[in-house]
Amino acid sequence: MKSNKNNSPGRKKLTGTVISDKMDKTRVVQVQRMLRHNIYGKVIRRNKKYYAHDEQNVSAAGDTVVIEESRPLSKLKRWRVLQVKVKNDKG
Repeated sequence: MKSNKNNSPGRKKLTGTVISDKMDKTRVVQVQRMLRHNIYGKVIRRNKKYYAHDEQNVSAAGDTVVIEESRPLSKLKRWRVLQVKVKNDKG
């Protein structure tokens, strides 16, 4: 069976905000998730940063992007930028 790079069902996809675009072809994406405290029930925000590969340098700081899991591309990069959902109009 042929594998299709555009449609990869087994890979995780996350949505986050680009917080750094200072490296060439690399973006730092912050993904925020919400969870409820087990005892008190308060909603807590948890943030995690992912290093993602952006081949065409299309995203910029402040953009909302979708990233997809990939093979290791460097020491820290394990994700690729799939698409830019919302462009940041500032600047």
